[in-house]
Amino acid sequence: MILEIATFDIKEQSQTAFIDAFQEAKLVVSKSKGFIGLEFQHCIEIPTKFVVLIQWETLEDHTIGFRESPLFTQWRAILSPHFQNPPIAEHFEIIDSL
Repeated sequence: MILEIATFDIKEQSQTAFIDAFQEAKLVVSKSKGFIGLEFQHCIEIPTKFVVLIQWETLEDHTIGFRESPLFTQWRAILSPHFQNPPIAEHFEIIDSL
């Protein structure tokens, strides 16, 4: 399993609208092959910062299967009007857990 951590810097006036838009966007990404699940989190200290943690079966399920699909275009169209800056996405694998 791969964990994608995407950080979103949202326009100050768009926080509530971004949260509402994410309700639609999560249904889009959930249709993608290899999607396992996600968490949507809001930063307490920086109100314009959000993080999405998405579990994928493989790295390629995200980087090729989703990012190169019409689903990604749809996802981006829903969320991008609220971006202050482009999101940053990084991928992680589990080393250890408790």
